[in-house]
Amino acid sequence: MDIVKIICIIPARFSSTRLPGKPLADVAGKPLIVRVYEQAVKANVPVDFIAAVDDERIFRAVVEAGGKAVMTRSDHPTGTDRLAEAAGHYPDADVVINIQGDEPLIDPEIIDRLGRLFIDNEDLNMATVKTPMLEEEKSEPGNVKVITDKDDYAIYFSRSLIPYPRNNTSVAVYKHIGIYAYKKDFLLRYAQMKPTPLEQTESLEQLRAIENGYKIKVITSNKRFIGVDTPEDLVRVNEYYRKREGAHNYE
Repeated sequence: MDIVKIICIIPARFSSTRLPGKPLADVAGKPLIVRVYEQAVKANVPVDFIAAVDDERIFRAVVEAGGKAVMTRSDHPTGTDRLAEAAGHYPDADVVINIQGDEPLIDPEIIDRLGRLFIDNEDLNMATVKTPMLEEEKSEPGNVKVITDKDDYAIYFSRSLIPYPRNNTSVAVYKHIGIYAYKKDFLLRYAQMKPTPLEQTESLEQLRAIENGYKIKVITSNKRFIGVDTPEDLVRVNEYYRKREGAHNYE
């Protein structure tokens, strides 16, 4: 088998409705994007890590911290479009793992697990992650739910509760974790596909792949993360880092 070159791209845009300038938000003395980058590079399977940014200030923050960054257009309608533009800078890459720029606690093991899927299965186009959903998360539309078939391929993603518990069968409800891996050739095609009706209805871009007949492999993790979407999330992440670094625990 040929060597599969896997890279990790972290899209980060300056504008954010709920948290303007989010990639530069302070997390225990460092910009959020730097914290995400530092966590991502703990993974072993990817051979390169790149932040895809749209603002010179974010670019400088990453580079000054010793990381790699590429500038991308500021008018991309979706994160996938930004990801695809950045991936175009790396023609020899086979697989692209997309880490959200607001996930400073992403587990490097998950990054490696996603990468290994593509090493072991050359027919795979796209993969993502799910975790068991807490009861209090089920009614929140911001917590995306996913259901899968017996082979762990996604059947559907929704902001509504799925499956609907008409009968108590004790079926687990899973939360979708927004980290993706793509075969690069598929990513470039996927970014060119037109938005689809279910995608637009749910405002969930991954439904575009399903509506076009492509399979999405879903792995399960019991790890829980704190994504930074609101000022409250930022406070929680700062508390986590202060406790961790105060205890000199740099895992």
